[in-house]
Amino acid sequence: MTNETAEYSLSRPCRKVPQWDIETDIAIIGFGASGASAAIEAASAGAKVTLFEATSGNGGTSALSGGEIYLGGNGGTPIQNAAGFSDDTEALYQYLLMAGGPNADAAKVRLYADNSLKHYEWLLAQGVEYKNSFIPQRIVEPDTDDCLIWSGSEEAWPFSEQAKPCPRGHTPKFMGMGAGRYLMDKLAARVTALGVDVRYDSRAVALITDESSRVIGIVIRNAGKDSYVRARKGVALCAGGFVMNREMVKKNAPWMLQSNHPIGTVDDGSGITMGQSVGGAAINMSEGFVTLPWYPPESLIKGIFINERGQRYINEDCYHGRTAHHGMQQRSTRLFSLQDSETYGEPLFGQFAKIGIAGTGDTWEEVEKELELPAGSLTTTVELYNRFAAEGSDLLFHKAKKWLKPLNKPPFVALDCRIDVCFYPTFTLGGLDTLPTGEVLNADRKPIAGLYAAGRTACGLPRWGEGYSSGMSLADATFFGRQLGSRVVSVA
Repeated sequence: MTNETAEYSLSRPCRKVPQWDIETDIAIIGFGASGASAAIEAASAGAKVTLFEATSGNGGTSALSGGEIYLGGNGGTPIQNAAGFSDDTEALYQYLLMAGGPNADAAKVRLYADNSLKHYEWLLAQGVEYKNSFIPQRIVEPDTDDCLIWSGSEEAWPFSEQAKPCPRGHTPKFMGMGAGRYLMDKLAARVTALGVDVRYDSRAVALITDESSRVIGIVIRNAGKDSYVRARKGVALCAGGFVMNREMVKKNAPWMLQSNHPIGTVDDGSGITMGQSVGGAAINMSEGFVTLPWYPPESLIKGIFINERGQRYINEDCYHGRTAHHGMQQRSTRLFSLQDSETYGEPLFGQFAKIGIAGTGDTWEEVEKELELPAGSLTTTVELYNRFAAEGSDLLFHKAKKWLKPLNKPPFVALDCRIDVCFYPTFTLGGLDTLPTGEVLNADRKPIAGLYAAGRTACGLPRWGEGYSSGMSLADATFFGRQLGSRVVSVA
């Protein structure tokens, strides 16, 4: 950790504050999706809101995303209904609970599942537009202005056994990829319309507490000068995760260092460490997201992944982040996707993701030899897979029948998915422990007066790399940013 980052972890007692330079009801740190949503709710309720952003513009990591938001429940959104789907709230709840992993926050999942449809309506009210369209094929994100996609592992084992599958990835009406910028533009316009005081190039460096340890303000640094901000109702930390702080990643989630492609802007962990400095508990800090965009074409899903021991390790019909996460756990960098002439297609993101061809052959023995794998390892794996695939079953990993096909049509191909070569983007999922209403909790799960957090600074809905689905981060950031904004206004 750098000296500058270490300074972020400091808190200062109010007796050391020389004067209050700025006074506001709520000070929000970070102008990404969570900070914007919190500001909209608080300002709409009549609070004086000051929003501080470390960079020269809004958006943060949210603006780098595809703009997808995971939505459903209560019978489904109008777009789900038009595509022929009815999304039961309990199915959404169960899926999100499974996706959250062993430490899922049932209270947050319950609140989101019950109110997800209303959140969709809130997004419309902010000016976000959605096209009434559905893409049934498995893709990473639309390169058109279409909306509804399968954005997770809904149809794959083990999720499909416990939650009725339904597509829930809602991408805004925006032509091309990268709709996160469009989403942020809409939220930022609302922030401006509500008269929120936005201050750019203003970095938060320390929390200020009173004699009772209540957080009453924050120190902001701009152009090398410190300003002291009094926040009468509270301080909200919406400053992102910690993936760009590689020392912090090394300390908490060293497995993520296998990837040299962190996704973030500031994301230096400053919000988390500031929260810790006044007793906030950070949880799930070892968890993170990783992916490899290896499909479309979706025919590649009918192939199989193997490691450098020639062994299969995942049902390939699950979400691309889940296959990559399991790949990262193989304790080796050499991973391959095996295809035959009927399943092979050049990956759409192949050049971008650096997915090439590692080996070919008219027999699997030839491919095995070209990949320099242990004799009989690949061929045994393929033989077993083909035998059961021909019967429409996958006893080892439970791939759904629609994706099963014996790999027996030469020539055969092994796609190169090496971790140290291909594009495996990552971001963190750990953060401050919070109530669904945003209050930061200490190690005993007691609220720290005056301190709130949302987005990746907090540990929200997405907290398990194996269960992540596209759209969960923005769903969490916007929805729980809103809860925070409403809660902080209501506190006397």
